[in-house]
Amino acid sequence: MRPHVAVLGGGITGLAAAHRLSELAPTIKTTLFEAGSRVGGVLKTVNRDNFLVECGADNFITNLPEATDLSRRIGIEDQLVNTNDGLRQAFVVSRGKLCSIPDGFIVMAPSKLWPIVTTPILSPLGKIRMAWEYFVRSRYSDDESLASFATRRFGRETYERLIQPLVGSIYATNPDRLSLQATLPRFIEMEQKYGSLIRGALRQRAAQRQRSTAGSGAPYSLFMAPRDGMSAWIEAIADRLPPETVRLNSPIDRLHRNPDNSWTLSLNDGELQAIDVDAVIVATPARVAAETLTGVDTELSKILASISYSSSSIVSLGFQREQIGHALDGFGFVVPAREGRRILSASFSSVKYPGRAPAGQVLARVFINGSAVPDMLQLSEAELVDVALSELGSLLNISGQPIMHHVVRYAAAMPQYELGHCAKIEAMRQRTALLPGLELAGNAYHGVGIPNCIRSAEAAAENVLAELGVASPPATTA
Repeated sequence: MRPHVAVLGGGITGLAAAHRLSELAPTIKTTLFEAGSRVGGVLKTVNRDNFLVECGADNFITNLPEATDLSRRIGIEDQLVNTNDGLRQAFVVSRGKLCSIPDGFIVMAPSKLWPIVTTPILSPLGKIRMAWEYFVRSRYSDDESLASFATRRFGRETYERLIQPLVGSIYATNPDRLSLQATLPRFIEMEQKYGSLIRGALRQRAAQRQRSTAGSGAPYSLFMAPRDGMSAWIEAIADRLPPETVRLNSPIDRLHRNPDNSWTLSLNDGELQAIDVDAVIVATPARVAAETLTGVDTELSKILASISYSSSSIVSLGFQREQIGHALDGFGFVVPAREGRRILSASFSSVKYPGRAPAGQVLARVFINGSAVPDMLQLSEAELVDVALSELGSLLNISGQPIMHHVVRYAAAMPQYELGHCAKIEAMRQRTALLPGLELAGNAYHGVGIPNCIRSAEAAAENVLAELGVASPPATTA
């Protein structure tokens, strides 16, 4: 009998895992169990009054190759579009106004000096303290918060006015509690290798220019998006799966490990069913995985349950272009906590990518975080629109009401890599090593963002095939 592998969860992680299984071992049976009525998870596109509105992430980064590589392998690489590089800049709110983020400033490593010298975001003393980073001695720490590291190297002002809003827009939380080792370990490596992040960034930029001159630069912009939206991309992945791979409306209540190391799934889709499989990839959020694995390994379940999540809302607003006084000469803006505003960031979707709004109209997405608006999940849709419009209107000089709005809320959706996260992941690795045929995958473990989800999923699939002793032919291209 051919091996049977179950994938739990139909978000991008589960889909990528199922695709990798079928790609490398087409003779095995793969079943993806999704509790909801559709695959894709938070990746969903809706057409609202001819605006192409994303309910979750609207693009993926390309310096991690997994998303572009998967697109190539399923034959839709030509459907990816680059950002509008002619307007490739972003803003930060500074003293109530939008200011350009200094060119070359990547999260917390400036690779160009003159933009830092001339930026109005930092005071003269703040700039001097930032420049002093070049001479700050490196200091190894087993686990240091991102805020502590950034402040130690660059000073409080640079952290509060630039680094905190940039990191906060990625993880939707306060960096005071985030583990640098778990979130941005490359900066630890830069400190240890170069002694200074400024020195390291300058050298890396010089090396990148040399590679570009040699003709080895990447053919992509830093971010890309599917031309017809994330839903089209998700559907393209799902369409490449063998028939009857996906089972919707099929929640798995519990897992049971059998004496022969096989697994039994308890499926509750209206009537209880027991399904026997040879291996399982759990690609659900950590809190759901914790419940599913309660009867398998209590300690593993506790570790999974201890991973915290933040909540957020996305308010998409459509306007006539003449309603907006701002030039919209960038991709969006981030908001420092010190500004005391009720939004985390905003993205100008129709500026970043073509086809997101009708001609003469603008689509903006506003991100609201539960830490800034504690009662966010209890607010009505109209109240969330009012919050977004009030904040956006004052910063972009907007007149009148939006001609379109769309609201989505996510309760406990973004995993938080808090201090101690790496120790949790190591403990999880040790526990799962004792459970042959079980793999965990998703954005709660080794990195957020679509490419990291795909990397996690494909590694889990390859590990399962190795454990089952299934020969894996080379991946084929479309």
